[in-house]
Amino acid sequence: MESILNTIKKMLGIDPEYDQFDSEIVVNINSVFLTLKQLGVGPATTFSITDVEQKWTDFVETTDLEAVKMYIYLKVRLGFDPPSSSFVQTSMENQIKELEFRLNVECDTPIPEVIVEEEVVEA
Repeated sequence: MESILNTIKKMLGIDPEYDQFDSEIVVNINSVFLTLKQLGVGPATTFSITDVEQKWTDFVETTDLEAVKMYIYLKVRLGFDPPSSSFVQTSMENQIKELEFRLNVECDTPIPEVIVEEEVVEA
């Protein structure tokens, strides 16, 4: 499985070997992981990366991984290299909202029913 950082760099159009912006990209990726945790995606504790060593399977295995990749890319792109066109930015923001909804629905685990037995009190 591929490195999280290298995947996002490729999607941003940055050669994986070029590391001048790695620290800025890592900060953006890690902030998205917090959002994903709050959406119910990924591990129960906040996940973060430090370099190219962390792989996608370290983060999540069961969720639609391609949707997670696209979500992280879009959020990082808006934070790291926002488009100059407001139309493109609005389109990206709409994609983010849809992915947030879909990922949340995908990872939403129903709360188990709790059966409460009624206490019978004799008078």
